[in-house]
Amino acid sequence: MSATSAASPFPQSPHQVFLAPALLPTQVGPAGLRFDFNDGCRVVIPDFGQPLRWRVRLTDLRDGSVVREEALASGIVRSPVKYFVPYGITIWLNDVVVFEHRYDARGQKVLVQFPVGTLGDTLGWLPYAIRFQETHGCRLACVMPPDIAALFRDAYPHVDFVPQDRIERREYYATYNVGLFFDDGGCTHQPGDFRRTGLHLAAAHILGVDTREQPARAALPEVSRPLAEPYVCIAVQSTARCKYWNHENGWTEIVQQLRTRGYRVVCIDQKHRHGKDDFWMDMPCGAQDETGERPLVERARWLMHAEFFIGLSSGLSWLAWTMGTPVVLISGFTLPHNEFATPYRVIDATVCTGCWHDPALRYQHQDFHWCPRHAGTPRAFECTRAITPAAVMSAIERIPGSPPAHRAAWARAAPIELS
Repeated sequence: MSATSAASPFPQSPHQVFLAPALLPTQVGPAGLRFDFNDGCRVVIPDFGQPLRWRVRLTDLRDGSVVREEALASGIVRSPVKYFVPYGITIWLNDVVVFEHRYDARGQKVLVQFPVGTLGDTLGWLPYAIRFQETHGCRLACVMPPDIAALFRDAYPHVDFVPQDRIERREYYATYNVGLFFDDGGCTHQPGDFRRTGLHLAAAHILGVDTREQPARAALPEVSRPLAEPYVCIAVQSTARCKYWNHENGWTEIVQQLRTRGYRVVCIDQKHRHGKDDFWMDMPCGAQDETGERPLVERARWLMHAEFFIGLSSGLSWLAWTMGTPVVLISGFTLPHNEFATPYRVIDATVCTGCWHDPALRYQHQDFHWCPRHAGTPRAFECTRAITPAAVMSAIERIPGSPPAHRAAWARAAPIELS
């Protein structure tokens, strides 16, 4: 992808690259006027080579307030923000109204871009893109790699799940970029700091839909049970040490305790071993090895029939949530509002927690050992080192026994209301 074809206002993550909109707005008005809602609202007044007096006004249709008004002979007028606002456009020529348009996405092609290469973020954000489509009646397209799209394509046949390199930018009436904008102090790309609202709710705010929490529906090509006996899935790996469970031998002890209770323990991480420098995490002894380069739909099938899942603030926890599986979430780097609601979260509030949410502590994606408050001290990564296997087992013991199919139906019938 060339530098001119992608837009990344805050390239703090190697994954957060959004395709820029078409050079010219995609919608055509009278006399060659052009407009659209890609990268915010855009209006282009052509240069007619004459001293014409144009005036362009952009209003917020929710309250009628004027968000921008400019007088010009020719050129472009842009809205101040890029996230969803239902704009009204009024254009005057020599004080006579010659064009009016009210945002209406019904039947129009709308693109929602998710960063490429992020599993958990995409799974958390997709339900709000679907809700946008349901609210506005648009023809929705979502930027999504094929392995993730395979989970949802059959469940949402009316949605176009398209790889980033297959986007035709001139097709869309509107485009919205859903991402994590760390340095957006002026709230240009998001109406509020995602660190305060939670990762998945950032999508609801960017797209202007309600924040009711509910997973997207997955439709797997194969739904048979992979094991006849009761089993539990775990995932021990992540992208940074602050997201790991740093309690020494914690995973090994949990696997041993679960096996003594009659469970098969299945590890579904992509990597059998992962880490950097002096920190490496291996798949715990006693777990069944289902790691490796396997299709995501296969991991989803394992989760679909699991009694429960134990994981971290990472993508496979979001996948378990999507599949309706009870999630024991070991956390500390993030606070409870960051992820989906689960009654089985394990967090120790008596030690340092929540550095992800502190605007004064800029997360460094390239620093695998990021621990901004206690790096190089005995307190480094205490947020999860302090979590004991006994605390994790206590959360597990609160999970009621019920068939996975019943759990999935309950999860979809009783979404949790969040603000």
